[in-house]
Amino acid sequence: MTTLADPVPGGRPGDLERAGALAGELPGRGVHGVVLAYVDTAGVGRVKTVPTAGLASAAAWGVGMSPVFDTFLAGDGIVTTDVLGSPDGDLRLYPALDRLVVLAGQPGWAWAPVDRITQDGARHPGCSRTFLRRIVAGAARDHGLAFRAGIEIEWSVGLDSAPAGEFLPATTGPAYGATRQVELSAYTAELLAACAAQGVEVDQVHPEYAPGQFEISVGALDPVAAADRSVLVRQTIRAVAHRHGLRVSFSPAVEAEGVGNGGHVHLSAWRDGVNLHSGGGRRHGMTADAEAFAAGILDRLPALTAVTAPSPASYLRLKPSQWAGVFTAWGLETREAAVRLVRGTAGRHAQQANLEVKPVDLAANPYLLLGCLIAAGLDGLTRSAVLPQETTGDPARLDTAAAAERGVRRLPVSLAEAVTEFRRDEVLRDALGPVLADAVTAVRQGEIDAADGLDDERVAAAYRWVY
Repeated sequence: MTTLADPVPGGRPGDLERAGALAGELPGRGVHGVVLAYVDTAGVGRVKTVPTAGLASAAAWGVGMSPVFDTFLAGDGIVTTDVLGSPDGDLRLYPALDRLVVLAGQPGWAWAPVDRITQDGARHPGCSRTFLRRIVAGAARDHGLAFRAGIEIEWSVGLDSAPAGEFLPATTGPAYGATRQVELSAYTAELLAACAAQGVEVDQVHPEYAPGQFEISVGALDPVAAADRSVLVRQTIRAVAHRHGLRVSFSPAVEAEGVGNGGHVHLSAWRDGVNLHSGGGRRHGMTADAEAFAAGILDRLPALTAVTAPSPASYLRLKPSQWAGVFTAWGLETREAAVRLVRGTAGRHAQQANLEVKPVDLAANPYLLLGCLIAAGLDGLTRSAVLPQETTGDPARLDTAAAAERGVRRLPVSLAEAVTEFRRDEVLRDALGPVLADAVTAVRQGEIDAADGLDDERVAAAYRWVY
C-alpha cells in the first residue's frame, strides 16, 4: 500500500516536477486557477478548484473532499450505505497532470481529472476512475486486451433568458436542418475552436433530432482517457454556451415527450494492435473473442441499465422505435438494436469496426459506464459466449415466437426494474467491489424515492438542468 510518506501517492512519477513547472508556466498563459473534476455515483460532475500556485501542493498531498459525495443524489440529497454517506472522514483529490488542459472556453482556468485517495494513501474503493483503470489493467493482464472507446454527446441548447427552470429551444428549423446550423454557427464554431485548442479531435458536430439538440462525436481513446475526455468536452460545451447567452442540458429527457439526449458508447477490443471486431471468421468479420465480448454485454444489459441509464429521467427516453435500443437485440448497423455492430467504411474495417451500445445517456458516470461494459464483455469472453440470432429492422415489430428465438426481451422500463436486475447480477457487483456496488444501489434507490409520485413532466423538470 502506498502511504502518505511516499511522494505523490495519488499521482504518477514525475508529477511533483510537472506540477512545479506548470505552476510557473500557467500564469504566463493567463491561467489563475485549476478545476479539479470528478463525477459522482449519480452522474453529476463535481469540482474543487485551486489557484495555480497551489498546484504543486495538490499534486503532492491532494485536496480534501468528503467521501459523502459518493452517496449524493442528483438533487443534492444524501443517502447512506454501511460505509458511505456519513459526515465522517476525508479523501484527497489528486490531479492527473498528464491530462491537464488549459480551458479555451473558460479564460483564466485549466482543468484536470482527479483520482480519489484516502488520507492513509490507499486507493478509495468508491473512486470510479480507479475502478475503470483497474478493469482495463485486468483485461490487459488476463486477456492481453486493450480497448478504444468514445462516448457520443447529445445536448439540448436553450435560451438563458427563458423563464426560470424552463427550456426554450435556441434554434428553429427541422431535425438535422441547415437552419439550426446557421442560427448557432457562431456558438458551434467557437466550440470547435475550443476543442482544437484543448487537443480534442472532433469527428463531427451537427444539429440532431430533438428541438434545440446537437451532437458531437470525438476521437476514440483508451477507456480512462475517453471518460476523461467526455467530462472535459461537456465542461467545454457548457462554458462556450454561457459565453453566447445560451444554456445547455445533457439530461436524458429535457422534456417529458420526445427522443431525449443519448450518450451512445462506441467500444472496440484490440490485441497486439489488431482490432478483434474485423478480419475474423464469425458473423460480419468478428473474431470469436469479439463475438463473445459482444455477447457478454448483451447478456447483462438488463442489469447494466442501472449504470448506463441511471436517472428516473432516463426511462422517459428509453422507449421503443426511437433508436434508443430498448430490447436485448444486436445487429449489423441496426440503430434500433441495443448493441449495434459497426463495420466501418470499406477499406477501413480494421481501423473502424466497433460495437455501439445504445441504451446509454449522459446521466451515466462515464467511468462506471465503461468499466461495467468492459467487465460484462470480459465475462462473455471467459464463458466463450455466443451471440443469438441477429435482429434486423425494429425489434418492437417481432412477434412473440421470433423474439424468443432471438433472445429478444424488453429492457427495464423503470429505474426500479433496473436496480432489481443490478442487485442480482454478481458479475457486475463483483467487478465494482462491495463499496462501489452498494453506492450504486443506494444512490439509484435514492433517486427512485426522490421521484416517487412525480408525473413525467415533473420528472423531466426535476432533472432538466442537473447533468
